[in-house]
Amino acid sequence: MATEKAKGVVAPEEKDEDRAFDQTLRPKKLDEYIGQDRVKQNLSIVMDAAKKRKESIEHVLLHGNPGLGKTTLAHIIAHEMGANIRVTSGPAIERAGDLAAILTNLEAGDVLFIDEIHRLNRSIEEILYPAMEEFGLDLVIGKGPAARTIRLDVPRFTLIGATTRVSLLSSPLRDRFGMIYHLNFYEEGDIEKILERSARILKVKTEPEAQKEIAKRARRTPRIANRLLKRVRDFAQVKHNGVITSAIAKEALNHLEVDEFGLDEIDRRILDVIITKFGGGPVGLTTIAAASGEDVATLEEVYEPFLLQIGFLDRTQRGRVATKLAYEHLGHDMPKEKQSSLL
Repeated sequence: MATEKAKGVVAPEEKDEDRAFDQTLRPKKLDEYIGQDRVKQNLSIVMDAAKKRKESIEHVLLHGNPGLGKTTLAHIIAHEMGANIRVTSGPAIERAGDLAAILTNLEAGDVLFIDEIHRLNRSIEEILYPAMEEFGLDLVIGKGPAARTIRLDVPRFTLIGATTRVSLLSSPLRDRFGMIYHLNFYEEGDIEKILERSARILKVKTEPEAQKEIAKRARRTPRIANRLLKRVRDFAQVKHNGVITSAIAKEALNHLEVDEFGLDEIDRRILDVIITKFGGGPVGLTTIAAASGEDVATLEEVYEPFLLQIGFLDRTQRGRVATKLAYEHLGHDMPKEKQSSLL
């Protein structure tokens, strides 16, 4: 899995050491949640209408890259609806009995949050369908000719699914969600607001220019921004007087080998491999993985999306191609034939 390989400071996956830190900084209300304005507006209308009718909201599917706030948004929905939230993940539900135990222990109006829902077993999905539509569980008791099916009623609940790979969800499961929202990468201005809020909660003195510097290198991802703030805070307390200035932020981030575009050593190695070993591409993802020492899933899910987003990488039918920006950033001269092909 990609999460087992992506260990860098700018890897968007949640790490064990991040969990308590993230919970401290996690907003509790929708108006505290910064960014994703379109999603917030739509959710606000849906939740207000449901509360007036004294009903649960429809099932919600949230998809987007890691670290953009899917889990946070699920907790906010539960809080705004005055509901309890039960958190699990697709790989954790291995048997029908696991799902039955979770659903029968819910109370009316509760929220069930399933992270990595694309990794649900297909047999579990089929049991989930009637639970989502009719709030009932069809279970088979016994084996062979003596087997019989019984239906268990479950309370009306809201399922919130989160996934980084919506294309891997089966169509029948995807169609049972009443609302599907895509979370985009954040604008730098929103990342600065998130850093300002986080610094205030952590009681860290941070100059506005320092927030800009961290935001610029945070890969437009809140989780990475907060992680960098934590590392810069530690650096400022150990090496300086604890106040994070722009100069100290730059010094700390350079020490972490995170450059002004938010690229770390692995990002630069991937681009360098494409440019120096394969003439800038096109080259297949499997070949890049073998040459760079990373696995294909990590490249595709973690590093490639951001490199595409900032224009350092192109994806063509023949493979991946390093762009002129990538050549310039790494200090390589782009061959004339490559330049002419871009014109």
